[in-house]
Amino acid sequence: MNISKSGYRVFSANSTTACTELAKKITERLGVDLGKSVVYQESNRETRVDVKESVRGQDIFIIQTIPRDVNTAIMELLVMAYALKTNCAKNIIGVIPYFPYSKQCKMRKRGSIVCKLLASMLAKAGLTHIITMDLHQKEIQGFFSFPVDNLRASPFLLQYIQEEIPDYRNAIIVAKSPSAAKRAQSYAERLRLGLAVMHGEAQCSESDMADGRHSPPPMSSGRTTSGHPGLELPLMMAKEKPPITVVGDVGGRIAIIVDDIIDDVEDFVAAAEILKERGAYKIYIMATHGLLSAEAPRLIEDSAIDEVVVTNTVPHEVQKLQCPKIKTVDVSMILAEAIRRIHNGESMAYLFRNITVDD
Repeated sequence: MNISKSGYRVFSANSTTACTELAKKITERLGVDLGKSVVYQESNRETRVDVKESVRGQDIFIIQTIPRDVNTAIMELLVMAYALKTNCAKNIIGVIPYFPYSKQCKMRKRGSIVCKLLASMLAKAGLTHIITMDLHQKEIQGFFSFPVDNLRASPFLLQYIQEEIPDYRNAIIVAKSPSAAKRAQSYAERLRLGLAVMHGEAQCSESDMADGRHSPPPMSSGRTTSGHPGLELPLMMAKEKPPITVVGDVGGRIAIIVDDIIDDVEDFVAAAEILKERGAYKIYIMATHGLLSAEAPRLIEDSAIDEVVVTNTVPHEVQKLQCPKIKTVDVSMILAEAIRRIHNGESMAYLFRNITVDD
């Protein structure tokens, strides 16, 4: 395909070689060349982007895979989008397979919804559309003022289970927490397998002491106030975490834990130990985004986990060298097809076949 006549160009907003691999695979499938641009860091760590060709009146797709240095990657994307906007690009579509800060999409005590802030920044920089994959919460799409296509990696992971796991018919799909049960149920129903749910694992707790929740403070004797005294409200009963239990029989079965993100792996390692104790003879973990931060490769290598399968939405070649148990599934095909369909004005429904509202 002659890119000068295609009406669109594909750029990579990454300054690191490892992060451009996905962009190269996508452009190879599309039959176009990667757009000519230079993204680099100044000596004072400022991000600079130089676009080396005309983009006037064209659809521009910016592929941005997120490495460990998340904040630098975000600035690269913002600066490139703004540079393309000021150079009169017709539409600027961000291809962000793993959307950063997606776990910070709910209000925490005295916190903020950072994911909404990032959505506003992307819109201000000039993006008009986003292609992403398996958002941590589907409701994140509501933070954006422009269209978001939330693709699914599950067809590729399901295919891996069917083709690469021997005797997968003897497997059981496991949700490592009740919050992950809906995703696990979707996998189980498509594979015609059983479902097990783990309950009672440690959750992050926050102390309510000295945080203002007990205000107004009790009045000392002799002190008067002209205001209305504080009302005595019923107290919320404190949560008591039950011991870890597995709802479902995993004895003599292959346990496949499914989730969207695997980053800190302590919970997965603990879940694998419990499943081994309950009689599972093989443990697989399937996740879309393999962040695998810090000591994750070493912990996986030393654990009862037999294999961790993730997609190439996030670069993890270094982690694979440290841990042979980590396997990769390529999802560049669906990203390339999404780019082609958006540019040609074709329906995206084909990419969401058999996906229900609850998935």
